Amino acid sequence: MTDRTLPNVVFLGTHGQHNIGDELLLETFLNQFGSGAHYVINTYDTEFTAAQLGNRYSFELIDTARGRRSLLRHLWRADRVVFGGGSIVKELYATTGRNRYATLLMVLAIALFTRRVARRPVSMLNIGVGPITTPAGTRLARLILRQMDLVTVRDQGSLDLCRALGVDAELAADAVFSASAEWLLGGSKKERRPGPLRMGLNLNYAIENPANWDHFTSHLAQALRRLAGSHSLEIHALPMQSRFKDHDDASVLRSFADRLPGIRFVHHTPSTPGEAARIIADCDLVVSERLHAIVMASILDVPAFVLAYDVKVRELSSALALDDYTVDINRPFALEVLAGPLAALVDDLAAARERLAEPVAELRHRAVEAFAVARAWTQQEAEPIGAVAPAPAGASRS
Repeated sequence: MTDRTLPNVVFLGTHGQHNIGDELLLETFLNQFGSGAHYVINTYDTEFTAAQLGNRYSFELIDTARGRRSLLRHLWRADRVVFGGGSIVKELYATTGRNRYATLLMVLAIALFTRRVARRPVSMLNIGVGPITTPAGTRLARLILRQMDLVTVRDQGSLDLCRALGVDAELAADAVFSASAEWLLGGSKKERRPGPLRMGLNLNYAIENPANWDHFTSHLAQALRRLAGSHSLEIHALPMQSRFKDHDDASVLRSFADRLPGIRFVHHTPSTPGEAARIIADCDLVVSERLHAIVMASILDVPAFVLAYDVKVRELSSALALDDYTVDINRPFALEVLAGPLAALVDDLAAARERLAEPVAELRHRAVEAFAVARAWTQQEAEPIGAVAPAPAGASRS
């Protein structure tokens, strides 16, 4: 669906990789920005993203892998360019199998073209910054962020890093905290069903220290077997990515289930944020690595035990006051460090739900306020910045 009379917003992110967190960010930003713009959206799977968005917005899609010339033409004639949410300014872990600086270099190329060649207004909204651990990564991150007209970040660690880089940024929250439980679920939340203790479990192989994976998963399996000895436990797989890459969450969870003989393990393969949200809402607690599984659980009033694999998840844990129910899975730890707090959380679920209310309300307030600023920025009439360079072949401002 396309309406050429609307302002033209190029919206960039990691879409179409069948990662529920990234698809949820796209849904959240468009829901908050509304139908008053025409969106140009990059995606690795145009058919999937087109089906996801339906006819709710005026949009067109660019194939992220094969549509680079098209992207340049759209950047040239954009009214606004937005990098929306996610860990955009970061070095990659070895488990990705990619060059440490691949994402930084790709984002830098887009940022420099947008700002210095096309001279269009560009922002990064509700983003995560980091991990950045090398001098080269530091230089790349600083250069990227200095091209931006507006930067809002989702956590205090990202804000501190921006300040260390000499970049002005505003503290917001993860964009999804702007959402209501009803919006996530696509309807009203149902009462919890009686029955066994239902645990949503997410695992993500791409951790900061892959050498600790076997140690971590062995201790997790032991802790869950111990918990099953004192509770009627039913585990529900909560993969946030079930395809697109090797060692996707669904594959990892299927393999992990083999370590839990005698424990009922229900496999799910959600393909949309709504499907994942409904699995979470039907659980008593969530044990998760993935950030957006924890975010959704918090909004849905489901306590989370945090498996901190990454700086962004550690920051979220602190923001939700979940430090007592968090274990750093990148370093060796004694079994009791995981099993003890997990058992304590299970025995204190009602109080844990009550403790979520205040931090979730604060994060929602920050997210809503940040979107008000972002909407005002996107709705300003855009003027090219400084002198305008010659247009790329086949492009025009109209």
